[in-house]
Amino acid sequence: MALPAEQRRQRARIAIESRWRPDDPALAERRRDYRAARAEEYIKALVDTWPPLTAEQRSRLALLLQGGEAP
Repeated sequence: MALPAEQRRQRARIAIESRWRPDDPALAERRRDYRAARAEEYIKALVDTWPPLTAEQRSRLALLLQGGEAP
């Protein structure tokens, strides 16, 4: 899957800052935001191919995304 133009720009900015300003505290935020956007895109594409989930299945998946463990 090709990256949209905005994500390519974000990735390039992170690469440049990683080289020239590796200690910049904003760099960690940019990396987090970039990875979250990629994860969101991936999860949406994945969910779009699934059959409808039950309420219990949705709850278990939401718990995993919140950092908990599914029962």
